[in-house]
Amino acid sequence: MPADGRRRAYRIGIDVGGTFTKAVLVDHVSREIVGRYSVLTTHEHQRGVAAGVVHVFEQVLEQSGVRPEEIVFLAHSTTQATNALLEGDVAPVGIVGIAGAAAAKLAEAQVRIDPIELAPGRFLPTHNRFLVVEEADEAAITQAVSVLVGEGAEVLVASAAFGVDNTTSEEAVRESGREAGLLATCGHEITRLYGLQTRTRTAVINASILPKMNATATMTETAVREAGIKAPVMIMRGDGGVMDIAEMRRRPAMTMLSGPAASVAGALMHLKVTDGIYFEVGGTSTNVGVIRNGRPTVAYAHVGGHETYVNSLDVRVLGIAGGSLIRVRDGDLVDVGPRSAHIAGLPYAAFARPEDISSPRVVSFRPREGDTDDYVAIETADGRRFALTTTCAANVAGYAHAGMHAYGNPLAARAAFDCLGAAMGCDGPTAARRVLECAAGKVIPVVEGLARHYRLEREDLKLVGEGGGAGALVPFVAEAMGLEHEISRDAEVISSIGAALALVRDVVERVVPHPQPEDLKAIREEAIAAVVRLGAQPETVDVAIDVDTTTGRVRATAIGSAELNVRDEAGAISEAEARAIASQSLHVPANRLSLRAQVDGFRVYGDREDGAGRMRVIDHTGLIRLQRRNAIVKETTAGAVPRDLEALWAEAAGDGNAAVVLMHGLHLADLTGLGDLEQALAVAGSEVSGLCGEAPLILLASVGA
Repeated sequence: MPADGRRRAYRIGIDVGGTFTKAVLVDHVSREIVGRYSVLTTHEHQRGVAAGVVHVFEQVLEQSGVRPEEIVFLAHSTTQATNALLEGDVAPVGIVGIAGAAAAKLAEAQVRIDPIELAPGRFLPTHNRFLVVEEADEAAITQAVSVLVGEGAEVLVASAAFGVDNTTSEEAVRESGREAGLLATCGHEITRLYGLQTRTRTAVINASILPKMNATATMTETAVREAGIKAPVMIMRGDGGVMDIAEMRRRPAMTMLSGPAASVAGALMHLKVTDGIYFEVGGTSTNVGVIRNGRPTVAYAHVGGHETYVNSLDVRVLGIAGGSLIRVRDGDLVDVGPRSAHIAGLPYAAFARPEDISSPRVVSFRPREGDTDDYVAIETADGRRFALTTTCAANVAGYAHAGMHAYGNPLAARAAFDCLGAAMGCDGPTAARRVLECAAGKVIPVVEGLARHYRLEREDLKLVGEGGGAGALVPFVAEAMGLEHEISRDAEVISSIGAALALVRDVVERVVPHPQPEDLKAIREEAIAAVVRLGAQPETVDVAIDVDTTTGRVRATAIGSAELNVRDEAGAISEAEARAIASQSLHVPANRLSLRAQVDGFRVYGDREDGAGRMRVIDHTGLIRLQRRNAIVKETTAGAVPRDLEALWAEAAGDGNAAVVLMHGLHLADLTGLGDLEQALAVAGSEVSGLCGEAPLILLASVGA
C-alpha cells in the first residue's frame, strides 16, 4: 500500500501496432509510469492480436509487481478496423433499403450502395434490395434478407428513409438477420443525422468489419477476464476518446484512426498540451493534426474517397518521416521520400557503428519494383548497405539529441553523409541540412494551413513531436518556423500512455433548423446518456455543444471518466504549482500574474501588465484547460448565472457571438459553439440546474469572438 495509506490502483494502456504491441502501467492517481513492456503483434496467432494484448499486460504486471485486482482501467488502441478496410479484409454486405411510397423515388438511389473501392483493386462487396412499404412488413423483409444471403451477403445493413425518426423498419431487418444468424447495422445507430446516402454508406462500412471486430472483442475480453482483471475493457475511438468493448461490437467503425487518436490522448493527458500542432512521426509517414482548447480537432472520416458520418481526428498524412530515403540525380538532391528505409529493408546509417561505415560509396537503387532508380544508400567495403534518411541527417546536423528515440550514432551518420556530400559537391553537414530543408518544405505548408484553418494564434502555437521519428523532423521544422517545440516524453510509447489516460467520449448530432432552448437541453441530456452508456461515470461528464446556423446541425460532444476520484484532493496541485504552469505558458514571471478567479477545480490567471487580456485556465491536475486572449472573467453563483451571463455576453459579443465557458466544481461547460444568448442561457441553465443557488462558478468570455 502506498505511504499515504490509499489503496494501490493502476491503469493499463496498450497500443496494438502493425509491428509491436506495447503496454504501459500508470499509477491511477499520480499518473506516473511504473512499468512498460512490448511484444511483436500476434497477427498469426489463433487468438489474433488478442493474444499479444494479453501477453503484454501479463508481462507488465509481473515485472511491476502489480496484482490483476489492482487494475481499475484497461484500454487499448487498435489498427484492425483501418487495416481491414485498407486490405479489403471485409465481409460482403447485404443492404435492405426501405421507404414509403412518397419517398421511394428519391430514397431508392440513395440507399443503393455500389461496391466501395477501399484500395487499388480491393473492394467492399455489396448486394442491394429495396422495399416500398409504409410500415415494417416482416414477410417482405424476411424475403429480402433471404435473397441477399443467397447472393453471398454475410452481414446486413438496414437503412430506411427517415429511419432516424422512426426506427421500427430498421430494427425489423436486424431481427430478421438475427434469426438468419447474421450481424447487422442499422443506419440510425450510426448517426441520427439526415443525409440518407452518407448514413447508409457509413452503416455499410461499419457492418463490413463486424465479424472480424466482434471476434477480436470476444477473444480479448475473454482473455482479460481469464487473467483476473475485472476492470472494464475500453477501446480507443478514432476521435481521441474511449468506449467500452460492448460498444465496439456495435460500432467498430468508430475505431478508425484509433492509433493516432491514442497518441493525441497522450499529448493531452500526459504532456498536458492545450493548443498546438502535433506530429505523430513514424518511419514512413507522419500524421499532423491540431489540438485546440484542450481538444483534438475532428472531422468526418473518408473511406474510398467518400465521406462518412464517422467522427475521427482531422489529420493530414504526409509521406515524409524518420526513415524517409533520399533521392539524388546527377549530383543534385531531387527529393526526400516517399519511400522509407523500412520499405527498402535497409538499416539506418545513424544506428550503425562508426567502424561499420568503412570505405563507403554512394549507390543508387529502386526500393520497390516500379520506383525510380534515384534513391541512394551507401555501400561499405564489405558489401553492406545502409540507408541515408532524415533521421541520419538530423543526427549529423545536431537536431537529434541523446534521450530522443531518433538519436543514434552521430559519428556513423557523419561518415555516411560525408560520402553523400562528396557526391553532391559539398560537405556532410551541408548535405544533411539540405535534406532537412527539403523534408521541412513538405511539412511547413501543412502546418501553416492548419494554423490558418483553425485560427491558431502564432505566439501560443507549439509543435509537439510524438512517435519514434519525431526528433528527425520536429526540431528542424520548429526552428525554420520560429516556433516552440516539444518532443514527447516516452515518445515511443505515447500511444500506450494515451490509451491508459484517455477519457470516454461520444458525439450526438442532430439537424434542428432554428434550435430552441428545449432542443439544446434535450440534445445535451442525450449526449450525457450516450457517454454514460459507453462507460463514463455521470458525475465526471462535461458537454460542449456546437450549433451550425447555416446547416441547422447541432453537435453535442460529451466527455467523462470511466472511474470516479480521478485525482482526489490530496493529489490536486497547489496554487504555487498552478501559478508556475501559467507563468511558463504566458512567458511572464510568476509574480506578475494575478489569480483572477477560482473554484474547486480551476484557477484563472492573467498578466497584470498585459493589455491584451491573455488568460490561462489551470485545472486541479495541472492541465492548461484553456488559453484565451481578449478575455474577461467573472466569479458568480449558480443563482446569478442568468443575469451575469447576459451581462458578460453583451460585453464580449460586440458584433458577433461570445466565446463563453462556465466552470463549477470539476466541470467545464463550453458554450463557445452556441449561436446566440438564448441558446447559451438554455445550456447554462441545464448545466447548473442541480446546484444550490450559492454554488460558486466562473464565467469567462473572449471579447469579439
